[in-house]
Amino acid sequence: MMADNDRNAHDEARNSFTGRTLTDSQFEEAWLVSQIIEREIHKTGSFREPLTDYAHAFSRSERFDAVRGETIIRDIFKARTGETMNQLRETLLQREVHSTEAMENDALEQARSVTERIRQGDTMPFYRAYDLAAVEMANEYGITEQGAKSLMKETYRLSEGRDLYEVGKEMEAEYHTPVREAERAERAIVAEQKRSNRTPEQ
Repeated sequence: MMADNDRNAHDEARNSFTGRTLTDSQFEEAWLVSQIIEREIHKTGSFREPLTDYAHAFSRSERFDAVRGETIIRDIFKARTGETMNQLRETLLQREVHSTEAMENDALEQARSVTERIRQGDTMPFYRAYDLAAVEMANEYGITEQGAKSLMKETYRLSEGRDLYEVGKEMEAEYHTPVREAERAERAIVAEQKRSNRTPEQ
């Protein structure tokens, strides 16, 4: 179910100039695509390629071309978020350019947390630990996840004298890989037992 704020934004977008020209299915598809594009902007700070891809896919089964499809997605995006794709992108990137001391300190702490996420508890691979730390930092400071990763790598290199990726992969090999291999072996044993216990067909 939608939260009240989401419902209000949904209704406003539906009643916008572009929204009123669309069928229900066209509007819902454009709404969902606009959410995907927004997520991509927050992740990478870019939207051009995914927008082009989705506009082509959107228009393929409709009676309008990809240019019209892109315009619809852009309009619904603005009606839903209150800003254009480029405005959102510029806002996020400007915060990265003007990084503060607090942001850099937090980037170092988040970078260090990557190895702890890999090592402790249920363990996890480097790519997931790195991504979780970047998402947390991006949400905290209103920057892109890619920007958070870059800042984490740089502050870690300056502080520790090592590359975060290399350290993370070493930790993954030491702590996560053995756990993953043990789980795979256990699943293989269970699967073999199930096959052995099957009743032969008569």
